[in-house]
Amino acid sequence: MAKTVLITGASSGLGEGMAREFAARGYDLALCARRTERLDQLQQELTRQFSPIRVEVRPLDVNNHDQVFEIFRSFRQDFGRLDRIIVNAGIGKGQPLGTGHFNANRQTAETNFVAALTQMEAAMEIFREQGRGDLVVVSSVSAVRGMPGNVTTYAGTKAGIAALAEGLRVELVRKRSPIRVSTLYPGYIRTEINEKVKNTPFIVDAVTGCRALVKAIESEKAEAFVPGWPWRPIGFIMKRLPVSLLARMV
Repeated sequence: MAKTVLITGASSGLGEGMAREFAARGYDLALCARRTERLDQLQQELTRQFSPIRVEVRPLDVNNHDQVFEIFRSFRQDFGRLDRIIVNAGIGKGQPLGTGHFNANRQTAETNFVAALTQMEAAMEIFREQGRGDLVVVSSVSAVRGMPGNVTTYAGTKAGIAALAEGLRVELVRKRSPIRVSTLYPGYIRTEINEKVKNTPFIVDAVTGCRALVKAIESEKAEAFVPGWPWRPIGFIMKRLPVSLLARMV
């Protein structure tokens, strides 16, 4: 029986790219996002190209917290089980603090942290009932250190969900639970969220980046920088740089 993967934010960007990669590997897919037209198109394309995989789609605004629980449960009921849930949906609307853009920073915090917490709650509710499952949280290389300017709030939210994932991982190891938790730290991967960003060193195209993400997910490592080169050594260095040097680099 094929494994089933649920991906949020699957209508574009990393979510869509990962859906394509998992479909090519024979996984059944539970896909959700706000843009239903793009989801429907993706469902038709993947079902036609990778038959006999099963692809189910549902509209979901992750900021509608009750709906998150409802949609996750309905997918579980449809498939009988969910083997892996990828907390991927997010936005990047942040602005420098104190410059009159509180609403943009609030929306970023609510979507990238509070809504991610909601997805993790809904996923773990299902996994605890099943007694197994893989939870994958998509963080960012920017979570390694505090970032300036437009990235300050975004980086803070990504650091927050990485900390949530680690805390959950510690709990599950202590309880010797078969449930696994993985945290991904993507570097620059060209998608809609960053297509207008100019300073994007070592950026890779979406196909290359999503293939690396799925490979990291299937390795079931607790944490992974993606792509591993050059972001693993960059992450190691960034953690240890004094602020004076970090300020010159970012």
